[in-house]
Amino acid sequence: MPGPDSPVVLPQWISPGNTHANARYRDPVWPLAPLIDNPSGLLVRIHWKNCPAPMLGQMKLVTWTMINGQLRPTYLRERGHRARARGSAYDMRETCAEWMRLARWLHERRITSIGDCTDDLLRAYVSERWDGGVTRETARKICSRLTDLWAFDQLSARPSGIARPPWETEGVDDYLPADDGSGLGENSTEPLDPRVLGPLLVWAIRFVDDLADDILGAWAERRRLVDLAAANEASPESHEALAKFVLPRIRSGEPLPAVGTSDQPRLARTYLAAVTGASFGQVSRFAQRHRLAALVTERPGPCPLQVPVHGRIGEKPWRSRIDFTEAGELMRHLSTAAAVICLYLTGMRPQEVQGLRSGCCPDPASSPDGTPGRHLIRSRHYKNVTDDDGHHISAGAEREVPWVAIAPVVRAIRVLERMVPPGELLFSSAHQDVVFQRGHHGALRNESLNRRIKAFVAWVNREAISQGLTDQTIPEDPHGAIGLARFRRSLAWHIARRPGGLVALAIQYGHMRTVLDARTSSGYGSRSRGGIHSVLDVETALAAADTAAKLRDLAAAGERLSGPAARRALTSAATAPRFEGRIVPVTFAKKAAAYLARDGAVLYDNPDSMLICVFKRDNALCEPDPGATAPRQYDCQPGCGNAVRTDTHARLLRERADEIEELAAASPGPLGRRLAANADRLRETADAHDATAQLLKAAA
Repeated sequence: MPGPDSPVVLPQWISPGNTHANARYRDPVWPLAPLIDNPSGLLVRIHWKNCPAPMLGQMKLVTWTMINGQLRPTYLRERGHRARARGSAYDMRETCAEWMRLARWLHERRITSIGDCTDDLLRAYVSERWDGGVTRETARKICSRLTDLWAFDQLSARPSGIARPPWETEGVDDYLPADDGSGLGENSTEPLDPRVLGPLLVWAIRFVDDLADDILGAWAERRRLVDLAAANEASPESHEALAKFVLPRIRSGEPLPAVGTSDQPRLARTYLAAVTGASFGQVSRFAQRHRLAALVTERPGPCPLQVPVHGRIGEKPWRSRIDFTEAGELMRHLSTAAAVICLYLTGMRPQEVQGLRSGCCPDPASSPDGTPGRHLIRSRHYKNVTDDDGHHISAGAEREVPWVAIAPVVRAIRVLERMVPPGELLFSSAHQDVVFQRGHHGALRNESLNRRIKAFVAWVNREAISQGLTDQTIPEDPHGAIGLARFRRSLAWHIARRPGGLVALAIQYGHMRTVLDARTSSGYGSRSRGGIHSVLDVETALAAADTAAKLRDLAAAGERLSGPAARRALTSAATAPRFEGRIVPVTFAKKAAAYLARDGAVLYDNPDSMLICVFKRDNALCEPDPGATAPRQYDCQPGCGNAVRTDTHARLLRERADEIEELAAASPGPLGRRLAANADRLRETADAHDATAQLLKAAA
């Protein structure tokens, strides 16, 4: 039995180096931070004020047993490979919250002991619990947590005797709500709209590639001025310098250096002290004597930093000077821009990005033939990481196969490495909180990064309007806020549906598929969990099903079809599955992989080549890898035996030819001739379709 002074978390469960404060058994709040080593993990607590007083002692004991004990191996074997002897701190908090919810429900019915909770009461509780509206998967978790209450109660030093839940003997399926088709996990997250993601990524890369040097230089100068102002001592010379700086501005009616908002400007005392050499006391007395506080509200002015500005937006410099007051905000936006790039162009989960450290992506050595090597990111993954005994490992584990980093990601990491000390987290809360410098532990949390992305979008839209670039603003996403979890699925969505599209001024989605599909070599790697590949398979299967549905619609509208794979295309379209919406159950990942493995029967839309590919490896001229389930759509070749075109494709070919011909007429000699020849080839392809196309029903 624990005593009042017993630690909430026993020493054997606290990792070396974890410095979070522990609590005592008698305390009203139990922090679970001693169990949390994930730098992006939320430091959760258990608040005992939420537990009814009559059952507080029983609940504390069973919770303490859960925190410091582990479930029996026989109990785990009955629950399959997902069961853990010890869960994560977050799981423990959520489990305890469900137990206290049950305790409050019992207390409302004048039941004062957990031991008086019978199986009939548990049936009634879950029945009422489902009335609030929960998914089947959530309901399954709730039942599992209530079963854990019974299991840990048995393991405690003084069991209360709660009844074994009836679903343990009768099976859980009959106790769960009906399956509504929804699911949890990454596939239930809406991808970002292309109209949002395009300009967002363009601005993020613009920050990292074009503006980073200016911003980092301005921040270094701001810090220098702050340190200088703090070290200044009062002297007659500094007073004279202050007067020479301020008095002419007062007499001429010029603006005075100000900080704060436009509605509430304040005198920039630190800036004044730094640029004049005056002490803070001298600046304060001088301001009071000359009523500068009132004057600055009437005519607030800038605080320009004396650092060069080289960055450009479009054809012109983005600033003449960077202001003392905006340097911190720009630093915050710079790290946010780097986060957007890493989240979207790596395929990592948010917590994997948050766990990156300085030095994680060293420059590769060249191969013997001089070919530059690939940049690899070596870091940790956290999802479902357990030790040999089934204990959750909060600190995660080094990923066996590193991630591949394309050039924009490498540049983003290099910028972040200039913002934090060597070996530190790239998104360290202590070092990335440049404005307030509150010294928080670990990495920036999801909520903080989500707020930063929202602020970044707002800044971009203001800047785009002020620069006259209204076509580069970032619109609101129709599916809600731009959350971290949406980037990963968006990558898969765009790879599957925008195969030849250029992202961020030259990043090709097709290249990203090539990198991602290196599942067993130096690419994104394979492990027991599907990782990014399962998400990519889902999006590719959904895209293929959409293509089949469009082909069926064209058939109904009377369009004609041409190409060597026409008959296969129609057969595949007729037998392809149908999906409503883009949110799919978690279990669809395996079905998607099986669907894509049907060589010769999966349809891939290629809008850049204006055709449909009925992918069959042996026929493909794009030279897919052995075992590939998708074509290299960015390397589509004329004359391929997998190609199919409709009348719509022929019309688009001619429209593209007209556009290219207009461009050719305005281009110099050799370039104009090449463009004209390209336009002629497109028209020839459209003419070949017209000559050979058949009605879709006839082609079948």
